Amino acid sequence: MAQNKNKLFKELLKIAKKIRKDTLTISYNANVGHIGSALSIVDILTVLYFAILNVDANKKYSKQRDRFILSKGHAAAALYSILFRKNFISKSALYTFCKNGGIFGVHPDYNLAYGIELTTGSLGNGIAVGAGMALSFKDSKENKIPRVYVLVSDAELNEGSVWESIMFAAHHNIYNLITIVDDNSQQAFGKTKDVLDIKPLENKWSSFGWNTLSIDGHDIGQIYNALQIAKNTKEKPTVIIAKTQLGKGVSFMEGKVDWHYLPVNKTLYKLALRKLD
Repeated sequence: MAQNKNKLFKELLKIAKKIRKDTLTISYNANVGHIGSALSIVDILTVLYFAILNVDANKKYSKQRDRFILSKGHAAAALYSILFRKNFISKSALYTFCKNGGIFGVHPDYNLAYGIELTTGSLGNGIAVGAGMALSFKDSKENKIPRVYVLVSDAELNEGSVWESIMFAAHHNIYNLITIVDDNSQQAFGKTKDVLDIKPLENKWSSFGWNTLSIDGHDIGQIYNALQIAKNTKEKPTVIIAKTQLGKGVSFMEGKVDWHYLPVNKTLYKLALRKLD
């Protein structure tokens, strides 16, 4: 069992590196920013899509599929790269990212044909929609109740609508709703603690009635184990607070707020790829 897990984790690390390269490449080709925000969630998305989620590119419209909502929609480049590697979209489609007449914009648009469950980018809505979805599935007569996974940014928790949704989910015991907080401590105009401090997150979510887990959001094993715990929790909804780093994997981007918006030029793009290798 331990050997199988180790093999899985090594494979997931390899996939995560490919996703980071894909994310950098499409962002460079489109000359757009939000690279740091995308890189901080790559490990989480990799474990979700390649080890946890019940999704299949050959069964895109299955009623029993799990749903994933990227509430922090500005990190869409990472999601598109994942969906490419999961065969939901072609490489040629991926490379239309932020191009004139292209399929994919800087924020995701709802399109089940490409595995995108919700239009996002207007922060604060993901958990509300996810809670509604999960509640509708909870009393399903189907053999398997779908789970709804929502990934939010830590700065997104500045939105009051998020906390209304958190209360709603706990009140209705929507245990098939799992939220992951990308806690990278950065937002558009500085450090989250300086713009509007929301710590301690663990105490807040617990006091609102959620099962609360805290992990290293770049440790594949910790991400996997936390998601397994969340899948098996049926008493209350679960939040996984994942401590991450903006720009993870590219040393000159890591923890630098400028990389919330900056695009990469040719020199920095090549340097970033070398850093990943």
